[in-house]
Amino acid sequence: MERYELIVIGSGPSGRRAAVQAAKWNKRVLVIEKSPEIGGVSVHTGTLPSKTLRETVLNLSGWRERAFYGRSYRVKDNITADDLLERLHMTLQHEVDNLEHQFVRNKVEWAQGLAKFVNPHVLEIVDGEGESTQVHGDKILIATGTQPHRPDYIPFDGETIIDSDEIIELKNLPRSLAVIGAGVIGIEYATIFSALDVAVTVIEPRDTMLDFIDRELIAEFMHVLRQQNVTFRFGQGVSEVKKVEGGGNILTLENKRIVKADMVLFSAGRMGATDKLALENAGVKADHRQRIKVNENFQTEVEHIYAAGDVIGFPSLASTSMEQGRIVACHAFEQDAHNAPEYFPYGIYSVPEMSTVGMPEEEVQQRGIPYECGICHFQETARGQIMGLNHGMMKMIFSLKTRRLLGVHIVGEGATELIHIGQAVLNLKGTLEYFVENTFNYPTLAEAYKVAALDAWNRMPAD
Repeated sequence: MERYELIVIGSGPSGRRAAVQAAKWNKRVLVIEKSPEIGGVSVHTGTLPSKTLRETVLNLSGWRERAFYGRSYRVKDNITADDLLERLHMTLQHEVDNLEHQFVRNKVEWAQGLAKFVNPHVLEIVDGEGESTQVHGDKILIATGTQPHRPDYIPFDGETIIDSDEIIELKNLPRSLAVIGAGVIGIEYATIFSALDVAVTVIEPRDTMLDFIDRELIAEFMHVLRQQNVTFRFGQGVSEVKKVEGGGNILTLENKRIVKADMVLFSAGRMGATDKLALENAGVKADHRQRIKVNENFQTEVEHIYAAGDVIGFPSLASTSMEQGRIVACHAFEQDAHNAPEYFPYGIYSVPEMSTVGMPEEEVQQRGIPYECGICHFQETARGQIMGLNHGMMKMIFSLKTRRLLGVHIVGEGATELIHIGQAVLNLKGTLEYFVENTFNYPTLAEAYKVAALDAWNRMPAD
């Protein structure tokens, strides 16, 4: 039986980061991946596909230029599913090549197959042809990610009633789309299809969506979406989905309201991809969502078995998963592990984008911190006018007592890039004066930081 100092189950962001980090310390590392290519959900069905699809849609539809040339403006008429997938396949293959080269360069071994525990140190790997081998791991990291929740009452068919993993295999673009679930993934795809002038209805059983984001930002976001022909049905669950003979689907809501749609995307939650691991043989437990509980070092109840990435739940971001993988490797091999800063950016690649770091206004109020806000609408900036932006805003929150930055919240073009300036200042405990006194390139959207800071400064009482 082959023996490894670290075995990683899954080659997504946390798994590959831990594997490469351990290999750099000359540890013998094996990565087990169930798919024929490495990369995990992040590369093949999640992070990169949705972001690539978004960029393709915005380019081909001419969405960014419509403020100048009108809503009928298109870069390409009659956009097809094949048009969208061509760029997607090129991007994903490039990323897979990069990851394979990274593994080779760092002498990380990897095996294709399904892994399951035989005992706390031994894993069985079954490849695509049914051949089985066993390997021993001194340390083991579970980094299997998640898979879509697929309830029995939804008649999935892979074509017109699909989950979020199947959406990248579209054969035809619908004229109308019903999205069940107003979480991050559902909202991203809802707005991407809306940019293609697909009529979208978002159905959410709760009365609100994306509750971790500042409510003022959400209000601005929803205003833009309603202008883009997105309809929201909050506080209404779906009781039945029925295919219509001749095409289309009818969704019956719990209040008996009817929604018709050519295509249905079910995106109401994801489950930890742990059901085939035989966790009981290792003494590891999963919760009702098949996620694994860990301590601050990402250890499970079994000391030498770790878990990281989406399989442990919030925040379920590729960026934070990578850092979790690094910390796992450091702890497993007794190296100094510097914990990530308290505040990390959260990006939602919708149309328009949203990104946030630090505390939303609601949290500042709950903590009883005296504060003031500053806002800049992108159309107030010269760069915004050049780009034809008629929506988008930045909101900054400052402490009245210390003048420190408490949070930055952005909706609009470039939000996920702009947020990093706020992230740096926030984690370095910077104050309002940084933004007021420093020079920003002109014309840029980053100038919104100065405009919003000056807005807050004008509202603050004099010292």
